[in-house]
Amino acid sequence: MGNRERWQDGAATLYVERVERGPAPLEEPVEVPLEVAASYRARTRGLLGRDGIEGAMLLTPASSVHTFRMRFAIDVAHLDRRLTVIALTTMVPGRLGLPRLRARHVLEAEAGAMAAWGLRVGSRLGVRLTTR
Repeated sequence: MGNRERWQDGAATLYVERVERGPAPLEEPVEVPLEVAASYRARTRGLLGRDGIEGAMLLTPASSVHTFRMRFAIDVAHLDRRLTVIALTTMVPGRLGLPRLRARHVLEAEAGAMAAWGLRVGSRLGVRLTTR
């Protein structure tokens, strides 16, 4: 999805580029089911009231999140305008995350999921919206 395109609530697929250092070949990108929360209402609701999430949720625009009234710990990735990971953290319920100045989007998933996808600071992500 390009920088100038307008984000909308809905289903999508997240692509995590897997780049291995050294002589190892590049692995295929990891595909993850994604929910996009672009409207104020969807961003405000986020993962509240859920017992988990399959895949991830992209909050856009966003530069910080909180976990008040959440039922499970989450991994949080702050993304810049090019969907590059600029910060990663895990948050337990009842916490307020610090805003990141360069962040334009926030990606949330169940704790441990992002490590399993090979996500790290500097990872590039791609998003393909599901056609309705």
